[in-house]
Amino acid sequence: MGYYAVSYGSVNGLTNYSNSDKNMAENTGTNIKYTGLIRRLLAIIYDLFLLIALLFIATAIIMVFNDGNAIESGQPLYPFYILFLLTVCFVFYGWFWTHGGQTLGMKTWKMRLQQIDGKAITWPLALVRFIIAIISWSTAGAGYVWSLFSAQKRTWHDIASRTVLVDLRPDK
Repeated sequence: MGYYAVSYGSVNGLTNYSNSDKNMAENTGTNIKYTGLIRRLLAIIYDLFLLIALLFIATAIIMVFNDGNAIESGQPLYPFYILFLLTVCFVFYGWFWTHGGQTLGMKTWKMRLQQIDGKAITWPLALVRFIIAIISWSTAGAGYVWSLFSAQKRTWHDIASRTVLVDLRPDK
């Protein structure tokens, strides 16, 4: 699937939509399939491999400001280092979520993130989702377990950001 544009062109009064836009528009009705917890967690694990590699690179970059040494708790740069790593994580997820609604893991496991009304999520929604996802994990995963009791299989961060994780697998 290609990426969808935030603004749509119009030729002779006809709106041009990409395939992703058409698929997203189709996923606003009652025929939506939602992604369950296991596939969601598998996509997270898949994404972690790419994110960890990115965090290694980010750490190598910031170590330059500490004379090439590791940045440890108690050092003056440590709070900035943690903030920097969180920013890298947010930009990683935020970019994928706002540009196609799929991380690499989500593409592999055939799911897409979208707003409840079928639109792409925005950067402010991505920020809300990211912050609440951290809370979801930090409560021993309670925010994720919540999806087991939700009809739309929504987690705390889905609810807070008004999003759903749509299952894109074809019907059998």
